[in-house]
Amino acid sequence: MSTLGYAVSDSLTMLQRNLKHALRYPAMTVSVVLMPVMMLLLFNYAFGGAIGAGIEGAPTGGGKYIDYVAPGIILMTATAGAVATAVGVCVDMTEGIVNRFRTMSISRAAFLTGHVVGSVLQTLVAIALVVGVALAIGFRPHATLVEWLAAAGLLTLLTLALTWLSAGIGLVSRTPESASNTPLPLTFLPFLGSAIVPTDSMPTGLRWFAEYQPFTPAIETLRGLLMGTPIGGSGWIALAWCAGLSLVGYLWARSAFGRTAKR
Repeated sequence: MSTLGYAVSDSLTMLQRNLKHALRYPAMTVSVVLMPVMMLLLFNYAFGGAIGAGIEGAPTGGGKYIDYVAPGIILMTATAGAVATAVGVCVDMTEGIVNRFRTMSISRAAFLTGHVVGSVLQTLVAIALVVGVALAIGFRPHATLVEWLAAAGLLTLLTLALTWLSAGIGLVSRTPESASNTPLPLTFLPFLGSAIVPTDSMPTGLRWFAEYQPFTPAIETLRGLLMGTPIGGSGWIALAWCAGLSLVGYLWARSAFGRTAKR
């Protein structure tokens, strides 16, 4: 078997290990689903009447508030998965299992690859569950099959980017507690974008930040694909952010993992 073949085989073994951990200890996976679902219910039922009335006639196309907020909350599920990734990587690093892996004939790339792919799959399942809840409480997208596939592709790319960043966070965190706290800004950054209200309604300084942070173009692209609102250049900007964050996260995680090997 070639070197690449060994690396793929080892990565699949690590992926299987991480998926088994997720099944045996589902608390973290459940939390990834629970937080977005609670946000969805809260903003739809508690605040939806007031907020929705305020954005009627805005570039959202009007309509029910659930149709505006659901794409933003669905995207937030991808950011919630970042916490689980960081904690999972940090636990393996602090419990010493990685040192044991290094004494074995295992590809160095397999550890991170298994964690990242496993976390992406878990987060995508969580996203599907949140979409199901949104549909159950009144979310009515107008997307065609192609637009659904494009939306799924965007969410996968964003999840991959955030997962690599979270893997880097987990590698440099000293305790699982710090690993769970560090990604929290990523989780709540969509609130400072167009997830809950249009950026046009924000004060000038906050509006500038909201329009140029990475999640707003992703939210607008997802909303456009699902609800038929204008996307403009947001699609290309969202893809560029996903590619850039993936590259930065990958290089950071690989560098941090290499440094731990020298300790």
